[in-house]
Amino acid sequence: LLAVCFSNYCNIFLFYLILSICFISYAEIACKSAEIVGAASLSSLEMNEMIAEEDETVKGLISLLTSPKREISMAACNAVLDLATTSVGRQQLLEFAAIENIIFFNWLLLAVKMVAELSHDPNSTEDEYPILLLQCAISLINYCTVEQLQHIPTELSGKFSLLLKRLWGQAYRRKLCSSSSRFDQKNEFCISNIRTNNLVECIFRLSINGGLHQQTLDSEHVKRSIFDSGEVDIERFLLHIWETSPMLIRNPPKASLKHDGIFGPFIQYLGSKEAVPSFLTSILKNTISCPSISSDEIDISHVINEIKNHIGHPIIYHQDIRVVKTRGIERELHYFQEQCDLSIDEILKCEEAFNEGYSIALRGLEFRYQSIAAIADGLASLFGQPSAGVNMYLTPANSQGLARHSDDHCVFVCQIIGVKRWKVFPRPDFQLPRLYEPCDSWHDLENKSRKSDGGECQEFLLEEGDVLYIPRGSPHEAVTDVNAGFSLHLTLAVEIEPPFEWEGFMQIALYCWGTKQKDIQDTSGDSVLYNLRLLSVRLLHIAIKLIGNTNPEFRKASLVGSKLLCSDAGDRFYENQKTTFHCLFNKITNESKFSDAVEYLEAALQKNEDPLEHIRWMKHLNVEEEKEREKSSSSNISLADPFIQHRDIAEATFMEVKSKFCSEVEFQNVERYYQVMLEKYKKVRKQYTNGMLSLHSALHN
Repeated sequence: LLAVCFSNYCNIFLFYLILSICFISYAEIACKSAEIVGAASLSSLEMNEMIAEEDETVKGLISLLTSPKREISMAACNAVLDLATTSVGRQQLLEFAAIENIIFFNWLLLAVKMVAELSHDPNSTEDEYPILLLQCAISLINYCTVEQLQHIPTELSGKFSLLLKRLWGQAYRRKLCSSSSRFDQKNEFCISNIRTNNLVECIFRLSINGGLHQQTLDSEHVKRSIFDSGEVDIERFLLHIWETSPMLIRNPPKASLKHDGIFGPFIQYLGSKEAVPSFLTSILKNTISCPSISSDEIDISHVINEIKNHIGHPIIYHQDIRVVKTRGIERELHYFQEQCDLSIDEILKCEEAFNEGYSIALRGLEFRYQSIAAIADGLASLFGQPSAGVNMYLTPANSQGLARHSDDHCVFVCQIIGVKRWKVFPRPDFQLPRLYEPCDSWHDLENKSRKSDGGECQEFLLEEGDVLYIPRGSPHEAVTDVNAGFSLHLTLAVEIEPPFEWEGFMQIALYCWGTKQKDIQDTSGDSVLYNLRLLSVRLLHIAIKLIGNTNPEFRKASLVGSKLLCSDAGDRFYENQKTTFHCLFNKITNESKFSDAVEYLEAALQKNEDPLEHIRWMKHLNVEEEKEREKSSSSNISLADPFIQHRDIAEATFMEVKSKFCSEVEFQNVERYYQVMLEKYKKVRKQYTNGMLSLHSALHN
């Protein structure tokens, strides 16, 4: 009935609403006005949108939120939540709410007052008002776009985030440790009427653009800590060791482990070198799951939508943690057999497993500790990559954790506590493994490496402060001695995403050349020739991929984005990168074949596969422009007629396009596109890290 009345007498309703705002002392009128808006908003989608489109109604409702009278503000809160049930309503509320002024300036003081009450009993509902305010604030923040979040003042965002983290930290511990935790019908833990997954999402959102890396380290600091104490400087390392052979970097002064060293804050946090590390259970209890994100994702909004139902959960076995040991030539033995959330009982069993010879492998420390995140940032910048990962390995005496294996990324093994013996074997073949490609099985590695057991493998003893570099694809294993006590080491992993291999650099080179070519435009009116030229560019993308499948140089990391290019020795290093660039162009000129590319194209189309799937990430270079290219690609690349009817002309066109490409592309032009791509990847990874660090800070403090 209210909805019908509202639709017929909208102007009369507006009159009373505005009247209630002007004479706000009439609490009953103001409350009834808000109740009518709420009831009408829930009556139908059409009514909700109709109300939302009335700007003055939305503004009036928002004004009531700031009322000093509790009953008016509560009625307005309920109406806001009702109006926010549709996307149109949410957008209008965010458009006119001036969220940083309405929510934070006016609600923050009220919300803070409830902390004392909720900190003792989060399930207390004696006073509904603060809970309703908090629920409304969380809902609106979770509806915000990333751009809208940026308009919230940093100081206010930080204060509100601290409030939320305090509530969630207490809720998480109750969920983990107590059998009396309250769940709703969807088995989701709740604080009063607020689901903790919504609370966690709100904390994450408020943190993604924040400056959580307060202990930031520049790449120069990381370089000094790792390389300056060794016999090989960074330039020689990059030219002769990187992605080629292992190298031990001795650090007798243990500078990186001291209080002011890069690992000092983390060691101080651990604070124990006992036979059974007392920090193990504490670390695991204060650690939540870190879901993985898509390898080519550059939009944090997509990331949040993908992970929001999974963040805030306890660590997951096989995803976040492994408890494993290897005996002799046996396969790895896992203490827990299935992928599952670790409960408090299972976390406590990890100490028992450690005493039985199992190693504890915890991934993603860069998402859990700010000091480790700063090291990862510095290392990634040093090698010109979007991000670096950090894993922790805690191994008891006289034990081996992981079986012999190889990685699809390069690692720097940093010995933090104790000693450990390593064996690194020659790479079974000349080709570097690619990120996310299936690695050899344990059995394959055993067979391939058996010849190396006769002395070709290299052995290293890592003591505290030492660093061992292991290139990707090199099989390795490590053990602790009987009488040496336990070992704790961190592996800093430099993962080479596809766009940042040299093959990716060459694909970007072709992209930026192709977008600037006037000759490829349809100026002649010859549609066949036009299609052949378009297809030739796409065939050349395929030809570069085929070369990269067999040529190890194309799989190496491009270091064009490295911070070393700005150092004193940067000129020589920069020239080295340009030389590599021109050498690879010579290989494209000499080795790319029209027939191979066409064969690959035809095979992909027969299987109904995208022949350009390997450069799907290219869409991030220029979104609007790439949409047009995709339309053109989808309409032209599926047409086999130009190749069937004009095979000779098609091959001649391909050779012409290839020749022009290889002769006209300039390194500096490609570098600009490459840096754009790098910054996009870095941004979303840092936003994800910021969110995860914020959630973990609620558990560490």
